[in-house]
Formats: sequence, C-alpha cells, structure tokens
Amino acid sequence: MARRLKQFEFVFEQSLWRLRLISILPVAMSLLSSIATFVMGTKEIFKSFSLMNGRRLEENLVGELLGGIIGGIDLYLVGIALLIFGYGVYELIISPIEPARSADGLGNGLLDIRNLDQLKEKLVKVLVVALIVSAFKAMMTLPIDSPTSLLLFSLSVLLLALSGWLVAGHGPSSSTRPR
Repeated sequence: MARRLKQFEFVFEQSLWRLRLISILPVAMSLLSSIATFVMGTKEIFKSFSLMNGRRLEENLVGELLGGIIGGIDLYLVGIALLIFGYGVYELIISPIEPARSADGLGNGLLDIRNLDQLKEKLVKVLVVALIVSAFKAMMTLPIDSPTSLLLFSLSVLLLALSGWLVAGHGPSSSTRPR
C-alpha cells in the first residue's frame, strides 16, 4: 500500500511539474503584445513627423509633434514592461534563459530576473516611468489660465519629481536594501 501511494505521489508530482508549462501562454502573449506596442509606438512617432511635412512650426504644431513623440515613447515603455513580464514569467516558472546567464556578462541587465521580488521591482520601475511620461503628455495640453490651475500644475510636477526620486531608489526602504 505504501509503495502504491508513493507511486501515485510520484505520478501526481510529475504531472504537476509539467502543468507549469501552461504559463507559456502568458509568456507568448506578452511577447507578442510587446512587439505590437513597439510597432504602434513607431507608427505614432512617424505620424508625428508627417505633421511637419511642409508646415511652419507654429505653436499648436509643436504641441502635436511633441505629443505624438511622447505618446510613442510611452508605448515603447509599455512594450518594455511587457517584455520584462514575459521574460520574468519564463525565467521563474518554465526555465532559466541560458544566454542571460552567459559568461560574457551581457545578460546582467533589465531582463535578468531570478525571483519574484526582482520581477515586481523591475515592472514597477518601468510602469512608474510610463505613468510619468503619460502625465507629462497630458500636462503639455493643460491650459494654465488661473492661479488654481497653476497651483495644480505645480503640484503635479512636484509629485512627478517625487515619484521619479522614489523609483530611483531613494525611497524609505532603500536604506535597508543592499545595492
């Protein structure tokens, strides 16, 4: 009876281990979505450049041009976040990515993820930067026509600077973390 139970446990654990391969679906979709956002970001930037075709650089054209370029950068940042997520899930659940562990040291970067905390930290950093870029784009078109709107604009800039400072590792928990 004990041998049969042990055999059942072995078969169950093998099946459970193989079931982890279902996580290839979010990895593949994340990587495909990343490619799609890179393409959309590139289109957004080219669309902005096409606005300049034969037009003088008047004030609203500069705003449209910068808005499109910043929108493209924002899409690139979302694509990077999707890449990090896909690579991280693959590394953590399916298998380590050997080229990222190569002896030449080229893999020790943004996509080298060894635990869930690293994945979370890297995703949060990229997503906060993407949110800062989105807020910057929105602030470019914000009309400042009263003291209240000027105060809100200044407060927004202060909060963006604070979030950038926190993401850079100067936050409350950075003194306890080894660098």
